[in-house]
Order: sequence, then C-alpha cells, then structure tokens
Amino acid sequence: MGIDTSVIWAVIIYFAVFMYVVLDGFDLGIGMLFPFVKEKRDRDTMMNTVAPVWDGNETWLVLGGEGLLAAFPVAYSIILSGLYLPLIFMLIGLVFRGVAFEFRFKAKDHRRHLWDKAFIGGSVVASFFQGVSLGAFLDGITVSGRSYAGGPLDWIAPFPLLAGIGVMIAYTLLGSTWLVMKTEGELHDRMIQVAKPFALALLGAVVVVSIWTPLRDAAVAERWFSFPNIVFLMPVPLLVLLAIVVLLGSLKGKPHRLPFVAALALVFLGYTGMAISIWPHIVPPFITIWEAASPPSSQGFALVGTLFILPIILMYTVWSYWVFRGKVKADAGYH
Repeated sequence: MGIDTSVIWAVIIYFAVFMYVVLDGFDLGIGMLFPFVKEKRDRDTMMNTVAPVWDGNETWLVLGGEGLLAAFPVAYSIILSGLYLPLIFMLIGLVFRGVAFEFRFKAKDHRRHLWDKAFIGGSVVASFFQGVSLGAFLDGITVSGRSYAGGPLDWIAPFPLLAGIGVMIAYTLLGSTWLVMKTEGELHDRMIQVAKPFALALLGAVVVVSIWTPLRDAAVAERWFSFPNIVFLMPVPLLVLLAIVVLLGSLKGKPHRLPFVAALALVFLGYTGMAISIWPHIVPPFITIWEAASPPSSQGFALVGTLFILPIILMYTVWSYWVFRGKVKADAGYH
C-alpha cells in the first residue's frame, strides 16, 4: 500500500497553522491588552516579552499558505478567491502591528502614543479578520465545479463575525496568560485579573460555536452525535471543561506557567474540534483533500524539501524561546 501524501500534507498544514495561532496569538493578544495598561514602563515590558521572537512567528503562516498552494492548489485558489478581502485586511493589520512594534521604541515621547494606537489597531484588525476568515471557511465556501462561485462579501455573515470576536477573545487570553508567565509585580497581578473574564468569555464562545455548528450543518451533527462517534469524541468537550477548570484554578495565588499551558490546551482542543468537524474536506462542505490535491509527484517533490526544512524551523523556534526564557524585568532594554 502506497503512502497517502495528501493526508501527510493535510497534517503538516494543520500543524503549521496551529503553530501560527499559538505563537502569533499571544503576540497579537499583547497588542489588544495595551488598552488595559496605561503606564509606559509596563507597556515597554509587555513588548519586551516578545521582542526577541515575534518576527519569527509568521514563519508558520507562510509555511501553511505555501503548503496549501503546493499540495492543494484547487483549495488554494478557491479559498483565496472567497476570502481575498478579509485576508487583505488581516495582512494590513499585521503590517501596521509590525511597523508599530519597531518604531514605537524609537519614537519621541510626544509621538509614541501614535505608534501605541497603531500597535493596538493592527493587533485588533489582524485578529478579527483571522477569525472572520476562519468562520467563513467553516461556514462553507460557494463552489461551482473547481472554482469559487460566491461574491466578494459572502464572508459578511453572523457566523464569521462571531468567529472573529471569538478569535480576539482567544488571543487576548493567550496574551494575558503569557504575561502572567513572563512578568512580575503589579503588571503580573493585573494580568491575572484580566485573564479571568477572558477565560470565561472564551468558554462562552466555545459553547456558542459548538451548539451553532451542528445546528446549521447536519453532516457535523452526524459526525459528533452518531454512535459510536459520540463515544470516541466525548473526551474533547470533557477536556475543554477540565482545561477551563484548571485555568481558573491556576489564576489564584501567584501563578506562573500553568495558566498559559491551560490556555494553550483550550485553543488546541477548539482547533482540534474544528478539524474533526470538517475532515476530510479542505473546502467545506464540497471538496475533500484528495479532490483538491496536486499530482502525487508534485506533492512528493515538495514534501522532500518540507520534511528537511520543518525540523530546522522547529529547532530554531524552540531554541529562541529557550534562550529568552524566564521573567522579563521592567528595566530590560530593546535593541
């Protein structure tokens, strides 16, 4: 029996996008947390927690996008055609966030507030439209044959907009728990208080999406609630409840790593639930990974290079976070 390269590529893209969601998620969350923190010293500390690593996080987004182009060109053309506007808005937000990140440290005091606003706005826009893109993808993309058949504004619908808000909540929770792990003193205590309502808000968003999705799509309801699937998949919602209990419990006292780990678990479980709901479709609800796949020879050729470079990306990612581990002091500099 031959190797199914389509399944391997689907796993690689799933992994790459998840890594981006996690690593750039708390990064974007820090931008959305700026309105909760007014003091320049604290804002400097917040940015310094990600200063050495933030610009490498987009590597995973590029890997996911290029993997989709190489392995599933039909899906790439349909998805991008349907989501051009939200993806462009997302990229504009990332540009503003990145530029503001660099120029804020170099700006004079009377102009720094402009870059703070650009950093906040870029983070909000990028996060919201990432969620809108995800929601529109899950809501179903109109397809005729092997081409996009919808309009440029099909993504403006209740479910994608709800998903945009949900992703903002998730990223803000990741950012606050990251700062709980990386800071100390008053800022650390403030982030504990901020994380609590966002944890409950994320739980509420997960519940709403979990109810809404099977109600609007009979295939998803069949996937989750038919026997014996319900037996095998029941651990997912149970683990979500366990993760939220651990997260809220860990925010008592003087927490360190556990809140961030629990928040990561919540995001992972939500992301896994999404993958379970749509599998094996790569353009829900019409096109499967095999129908969208490029020729096996093309997938195999690209896979060789990817399997070579992927461990290198993982190694430098792990190494960078290991080198800059530990608490960030308020007087730490950025160069």
